Amino acid sequence: MEELKAFHGGRANLRLCFNSNQNEDSIFKALDQDLGKSPVESYRDEVGVLKKSVTYTLSCLEKWVAPKKAEVPLLFFPAKAEVMPQPLGVVLIFSSWNFPFTLALDPLIGAISAGNTVLLKPSDLAPACMSFLVETIPKYLDNKAIKVVAGGADIGERLLQLKWDKIFFTGSPRVGRLVMAAAAKHLTPVTLELGGKCPAIVDTLSTTPSKAKVTAKRIVGGKWGPCNGQACIAIDYLLVEEKLASALIELLKKTIKRFYGENIKSLKSISRIVNEHQFQRLVNLLKDPNVADSIVYGGSVDEEKLVIEPTILLDPPLDSEIMSEEIFGPLLPIITLKNIEESINFINSKSNPLVIYAFTEDETFKKRILSETSSGTVTFNDSMVQFLCDSLPFGGVGQSGFGRYHGKYSFDTFSHEKSILHRGFYPEIEPRYPPWTDFKLLFIKLAYEFDYFGLILLLLGFKRS
Repeated sequence: MEELKAFHGGRANLRLCFNSNQNEDSIFKALDQDLGKSPVESYRDEVGVLKKSVTYTLSCLEKWVAPKKAEVPLLFFPAKAEVMPQPLGVVLIFSSWNFPFTLALDPLIGAISAGNTVLLKPSDLAPACMSFLVETIPKYLDNKAIKVVAGGADIGERLLQLKWDKIFFTGSPRVGRLVMAAAAKHLTPVTLELGGKCPAIVDTLSTTPSKAKVTAKRIVGGKWGPCNGQACIAIDYLLVEEKLASALIELLKKTIKRFYGENIKSLKSISRIVNEHQFQRLVNLLKDPNVADSIVYGGSVDEEKLVIEPTILLDPPLDSEIMSEEIFGPLLPIITLKNIEESINFINSKSNPLVIYAFTEDETFKKRILSETSSGTVTFNDSMVQFLCDSLPFGGVGQSGFGRYHGKYSFDTFSHEKSILHRGFYPEIEPRYPPWTDFKLLFIKLAYEFDYFGLILLLLGFKRS
């Protein structure tokens, strides 16, 4: 129970960290400085998420750390078995810049709850947030057990040369491969939280106007709401039937204007692009003439403020970069299909996404999506909210990553499940030992088939007819 005691202290101090008005204001200021996030978005996606995670972990931790009984076959009688979680040891966490507090501290909560010591390396692309973490965490957590290190890619490379008991990485597939290669030298287990092109299938516009409006709100909120599309679980592109495309675009336009403003000069409640490099990368996606011709809404940019307004594209070329690479920004392609069920083949033609969103009430279609596609998560009739559900594992599959966290899954990710078998000295089963005989072979066969009646007959000297 030492990890329970340790986490109780760390949890209490983490709560103090977030409940302090001064710290909350400092967090809001840092997020505004690095990403232009509003206080509401900052609380919804960062501070509130972490408070929830700490509270949930505390409420469940005593149950998590307790050894779990395991079933034992009758053949082992008398015996008992259990599985005991133990900390992995010294853990390295690399966090990302787009949610610089949530993606740093949510895995940290899991690592502490499992009883590990941790070195946290925040992203230097969010420098104000990184500085806050470096300066503030030592005030609340034991600096001998939990360390936060500032620095750029060079520091990350040096850290990867060391031996760790676990590495947890959130970021791009390109850097994820480097982390994997470095970890392989020490046979270090790794969790990779990556990304990919998360599709949203739209099949609800033909039902009722009210449901169509809700669909539009949830698409707009799920695309531009989280850090202006700079999120691994943001909707990357839409799939919709040709006959519904015009109606969908009009609904999206109205919703964007209501949520974020009429044009780039009046934009509100929306984050900016993190830096000039990412800004130029996104602008370059639109420089392809065929892609530019597909813009049906938005497209304006403000290089000085690093702002790109919400942009909708209709059927950009499928071989263009915008449709082959993760967008990670405020550009939303809409791909039209003759039949919405073609969306399954379309999704399967690309790498496994982190999330598939599907707006549909067709239960048969839902079952097909679940059984015929592969993704980290599937969310029906909403977007983004699955990230907030602590009882669900969060993580990718294939190119979108591997490993899980959130809630109990965070605890498991940073734990080793030690299997334990307790036996007495008697009775002794002699057929397990040489010299071998036909009787012993038959005994072993019946034992492995759990044929206890056959074993009784054998021991009594009878044979089955």
